[in-house]
Amino acid sequence: MTPEVLFTNATVATMAAGSSAYGLIRNGSVSVAGGVIVDVGPSSSAPSGASQVVDLGGRLLTPGLVDCHTHLVFGGDRVAEFEDRLAGATYEEIARRGGGIASTVEATRAADADTLLASARRRLRWLAEAGATTVEVKTGYGLDLATELRMLDVTDRLAGAAIADVRATLLAAHIVPSEYREDRDSYVDLICDEIIPAAVGRADSVDVFCETIAFSAAETRRIFAAARSRGLAVKVHADQLSPGEGCHVAAEFGALSADHLEHADETAVAALAASGMVAVLLPGASSFLDERVRPPVDLLRRHGVPMAVATDLNPGTAPLASPTGAMHLACTRFGLTPEEALVGMTRVGAQALGLADRGVIAPGKRADLAAWDVEGPGDLAYWLGAPLCTGTWLGGVPVGRERDGGS
Repeated sequence: MTPEVLFTNATVATMAAGSSAYGLIRNGSVSVAGGVIVDVGPSSSAPSGASQVVDLGGRLLTPGLVDCHTHLVFGGDRVAEFEDRLAGATYEEIARRGGGIASTVEATRAADADTLLASARRRLRWLAEAGATTVEVKTGYGLDLATELRMLDVTDRLAGAAIADVRATLLAAHIVPSEYREDRDSYVDLICDEIIPAAVGRADSVDVFCETIAFSAAETRRIFAAARSRGLAVKVHADQLSPGEGCHVAAEFGALSADHLEHADETAVAALAASGMVAVLLPGASSFLDERVRPPVDLLRRHGVPMAVATDLNPGTAPLASPTGAMHLACTRFGLTPEEALVGMTRVGAQALGLADRGVIAPGKRADLAAWDVEGPGDLAYWLGAPLCTGTWLGGVPVGRERDGGS
């Protein structure tokens, strides 16, 4: 097949499973036709006849990064709370005076769709300009039917911006809103009977925060059953604050991923391994909260559980808008290797979203690509805060930007 676009003179990190480190091809080329990769190999043997040639001048070319866990859409911010915490206020003190997630819920409910879209689009561009071509976006700051659907509609409008492929996750089961604190069952009923049915066609999956401060294992089962009955995939926030049953419940329902996992024990890890789930590691939250307990990375390796890495971008516990920053923290805080971190932001990040068509540079995969002004892939986790990404492509089409190597 004659390629439409030929990327040449690149250090190609294919990230193919079972290959040598990073699947690296020096002086490599990637050919694209119809938005799909059709050939990968040395530049010397690249197919001829491409209508467009992109000479990367020796730059690194990777699959576009996949940020598989963000809370991108929300109203307001929590900067004042951040300053209060640095001055000595505790989370409990801030929450008692109306702060914490309750303040974000209040601000999100009060914001119209255009206001939410404007702020979320800005944050999406931060991620896209740092190499992300696929971004998952969770709801969870509405906690009522109208606002959760408004967040999903905003997420759909974000997808139309064409700067990244956006995937929507319903997280109405984030916490129990204040108006239902004395009647939890009614809120779970609302999620199962009204919010999930209304989210069909808008959301790709349903997430639950299964934790002592959020939803019990029994409540999680009810919500997962409702989601699965409507054909939606499921995933779970689990074992972030304490060991629990989240991983086990998720495994029962064939969930895509279990996320956070700071307090996961070996039985939880074994459940992930047996069900084929992905462990999504979120070092930004761990760092911002200065958590002493870390995810059991050695156990995850020993049991062969794939590890994704994501930013967890949110206003309260992870104001992290850099995928490579998340990779850096995954290495320095959680002990991943740079290769594991990049695998977690490409191939395994895609797996965490149930997307088999991306995350690897190989024939038949989507031509979602990122170019980097570095000599090798290890640099991506090494440099913290540097603007390394020089261009991204969605299906072989360049995402607009005004930086060298981006088109």
